Parts: sequence; C-alpha cells; structure tokens
Amino acid sequence: MNQAVNLDEMQLFRDMARRAFEKEISPHYEQWEEDHMVPRELWNTLGAAGLLCPDVAEEYGGAGTTPHVTLAMIEELSYMCFGGFASAYGIHSNIIAPYLSRHGTPEQKAHWLPKMVAGECVGALAMTEPGAGSDVQSIRTNAVRDGDEWVLNGSKIFITNGIHADLVIVAAITDPGRGAKGTSLFLVDAHAPGFEKSKKIEKIGQHTSDTALLFFTDVRLPANALLGEANKGFAILMDELPRERLGIAAQAVAASEGALDVTVEYVKEREAFGQKVGSFQNTRFKLADVKTDIAINRAFYEKCTEKYANDDLSSEEAAMLKLASCEMQCRVADQCLQCFGGYGYTTEYPISRFYVDARIQPIYGGTSEIMRELVARSILGR
Repeated sequence: MNQAVNLDEMQLFRDMARRAFEKEISPHYEQWEEDHMVPRELWNTLGAAGLLCPDVAEEYGGAGTTPHVTLAMIEELSYMCFGGFASAYGIHSNIIAPYLSRHGTPEQKAHWLPKMVAGECVGALAMTEPGAGSDVQSIRTNAVRDGDEWVLNGSKIFITNGIHADLVIVAAITDPGRGAKGTSLFLVDAHAPGFEKSKKIEKIGQHTSDTALLFFTDVRLPANALLGEANKGFAILMDELPRERLGIAAQAVAASEGALDVTVEYVKEREAFGQKVGSFQNTRFKLADVKTDIAINRAFYEKCTEKYANDDLSSEEAAMLKLASCEMQCRVADQCLQCFGGYGYTTEYPISRFYVDARIQPIYGGTSEIMRELVARSILGR
C-alpha cells in the first residue's frame, strides 16, 4: 500500500466534512436520536458532497485518497457526538468499500463501488449470528451451489446498517464440517427475493445506527456474487479486521476528545459551593488524567494508522489498539459525565450521549476479552 498522507488534502477533507456535518447533521441529530434512525436521504446527501468512501479509486467515483481520509471522516463524526452515525459510516466507507476494493473482481467493483460513493447503495457486513456471537468459526448460515447459482439460507444479528442496507456482505458456510476453512463471502443484494429485514433492534445507545436481524430464505445468488474464492472467506475477514479495528479506534479517540472538550466548557462555567467546578482540585486532576489517557491512545492510533498505510499493521497490534482505545473511551466518558453531576445523567447535555454511545465499543468488532486473548497468543502462543 505504502501511502503517505497528504496533510493539505487531509485538512481540505476535514474542513469540508465539518461544514457539511454542521449543515446537514447538527440541526437534525436530536430528532434523529428520538426517531432512532437517520433518514435514508442522508446517505445520498453525503455522497453528493463527496464524503463517502473517499479512498475508493477515482475510476470507481472515489477521490482516490489514502485510508487516513476515511478514518478522519469517522473522527469528525465521533468528535461531534454523532456516535451512532459514525458507526454506520464506518461500516459503509471503512469496511464494505475496502472489502470490495481489495478483493472484488473488476465487474463487482464497477457495479457496486460507484453506487456506494454516491450514496445510492448503503453497505452492511453480516457475520454475527444469534448462536455464534464473536465466534465467526461457528456460523450456521450456509450457501449451497445449485448449477450456476448459490442458494443462501440462515440469519444474522446485530447488523449495523441492516435497515438501510442495499448491499450486504454475508459470511456463509459453503463446505460443511470444515469450520473457518469452509466459509465464503457473498455480495448479497438486499432487495433479492427471500431476503428479509427485522424491525430495528433497539439499543441503549447509538440510536441513529440502524441495527437489524437479517433472514435469508432460499435467496438465490448468481455465481458472480462470490467475493474472492470459495472457502476463502475467513482469510478475507482476518485480512480486513485490522482496518475495521482502526475505524473503531478512530471513534474511540475522537469521541473521547469531544467528551473532554464539552466537559471543559461546562466546568469553566458551572458553579458549586460558590466557585467554578473547574477550580476544584478533584476536577482538575481528573481532567488531567483524562487528557493524558487520550493523548497516549491517540499516539498509538496514529502510529497504527501509519503502519496500516504501509501494509505493516499486524492483527496483534490492531487488537491492542482496539482494546486500549475502547477501554479508554469508556473511562473517559464516565469521568467526564461525573463532572456534570446530576445534569450528566440527563439528555440535556451531549455528555450523556457520549457515555451511552461508548459502551458498545468494547463489544462490537471483537470484544475486549477476545482482544486480550489475541494479544496473549502473540506472547504465549495458544
């Protein structure tokens, strides 16, 4: 890959993103939180503004940037306390688009990527199942070859963008009894007969990310729906996990920075016992710890981003990054909310959303427990 970030290009995209998000998202986000959904048209709006999938190649409609720019878009959304949509954006631009760009055929890329860049097609990734959780090797959704087609059956749970999705990359067993070595990935048109979406799954946070159960009943897929080679799906999943975890870390670090900034503003103005809350030593020391925690994690995040851009980020490093940054995010959100006192427990202030949106971060994309096991294996073996 060996892609050096262009700082001028990065600043251009950040400035453009901030203006667009302030105009198109900020005035409406509270209502969307109440609705527990962003409008489908938001994807088209961001696509028209050139903010979706920026590192997709220019021949497919993207800007051909480095991955840094896509991660920066996730950072901006997260910093602005749009955690739910940051997750949705990350799935679309930071996961599905790279899966296609790196593993799709020219025909698959030409068909799907321009639509994703334009916002005409929303992407989702379907790995997790009701009985498998983080154990990708235990999935039961299966695809059976039938002449020139595949027949897909099964279900998936906790699928971000599941409601709005037009394209879903589905992991399915194609060689029963071989576990991970018998798993394949399919590009599934969400409008195909036999594809069914549940009602939106209600969550304690990230309300604006539409999360759903997906059901596949004899969904017939053309042979060219296979992404990569048959029975090589698990290898693709493992190959792409470092980038997925980079995106989650981008959310963790930037959301923590946003939470700190709104807290600093609050404690400078709020008075208790005749003085500003920010003048108490307890507040000052807590925020000093928070700032230090964030700075350490940002340094590691930026190091890992550079390593990924140079095709040098290991799965163990990505696991350490996700573990450290997501645990940090939860600590920061908790400490910052405490500085607000009772007001922090209300929805009047954005710190409450920073808090509830953070809690899923150590769970999806591989739990903190799984991350610890992966790191331990790199030290001690299995």
